[in-house]
Amino acid sequence: MTSIEATDSSLRQASRRLLPKVSVGEKGTLGLMVLTVLLGLLSVVCLGTGAVSIGPRQVLAILGKGLDLTLPWAFEPHHEAIVLSIRLPRILLGMLIGGGLAVAGAAMQGLFRNPLADPGLIGVSSGAAVAAVATIVLGATVLDFATQALGPFALSIAAFGGGAATTLLVYRLSLVHGTVSVSTMLLAGIAINAVAGAITGIFTFVADDAQLRSLTFWSMGSLGGATWPAVAAAAPFTGLATLAVLRYARPLNALLLGEAEAGHLGCNVERLKRSVVLLVALSVGAAVAVAGIIGFVGLVVPHLLRLTLGPDHRFLLPGAALLGASLLLGADLIARTLVAPAELPIGIVTAIIGGPFFMYLLQRGRRLGKF
Repeated sequence: MTSIEATDSSLRQASRRLLPKVSVGEKGTLGLMVLTVLLGLLSVVCLGTGAVSIGPRQVLAILGKGLDLTLPWAFEPHHEAIVLSIRLPRILLGMLIGGGLAVAGAAMQGLFRNPLADPGLIGVSSGAAVAAVATIVLGATVLDFATQALGPFALSIAAFGGGAATTLLVYRLSLVHGTVSVSTMLLAGIAINAVAGAITGIFTFVADDAQLRSLTFWSMGSLGGATWPAVAAAAPFTGLATLAVLRYARPLNALLLGEAEAGHLGCNVERLKRSVVLLVALSVGAAVAVAGIIGFVGLVVPHLLRLTLGPDHRFLLPGAALLGASLLLGADLIARTLVAPAELPIGIVTAIIGGPFFMYLLQRGRRLGKF
């Protein structure tokens, strides 16, 4: 053994003695436990914070009563009404949307094998925006029959349909000889997003002052319209689609090696692409339909987790669901308390958080030679 080999062996032995041996699975499990506790604590804080302040013990007692548990903390009847009728549906909707957007972003980054990908690449957000803007501007004239028939759900249904339609168009354009080309899908998404943005601009140009106010508020996103019917409408799409994406953790891990290598490992790559795109479209389309456009959650959360938990989708996807829910709850808490009694659009808060982080990613990638 040479002196260099002996030195290297000594260093490895010393590092084993000084550093605890933590497996990837243990690190991922610990990370998920921490994220679960964070989400639970933040939920209690959000339920108790607002124009009427409610203590954490009272919040727990109110929730316990709903679960037929008696806790030794008294609360006022109007506190119960505020928590169960106003704040709880808002918290649950925020968790659904935040977790859904983050998981969709993690899945798209795995599909494109690019940490800067987000769900907007397949056109679902821009398509939903076009349909929603058209409903707001033309709802009282050209589309009056549809808005009358659908009632208060017209905007949500239109947004969901628009997102689904543009995703289908991007998917069809990305087919090359019967197979989905990821690079073509990226280019098609950019083109469709540009066209959708132009159409949205035309509707914005012809809108009146009242419609412009509605357009602006909707395009920035908000959980202000959260009700139990809204939660019930979003849960079957965003919630179930998010849970379904978690099943594709191992195939997405295989895809990190490349499409050919994933195929050799037994992964049906084409079916994986179709399934992930469909589930992302369902999840994000429903989220945009009930809360408007909320940016950067699908970009920031997965990348943060890759830096801490690693690229293993078995931990990355559930971690994204937990951290995405926490991030959106925190952003909503800031949005409804910073300028109280008014309320900021939540998209402004997420952009303030996500914009600088995105610039950090670009700077870091350039420093590492990835851009």
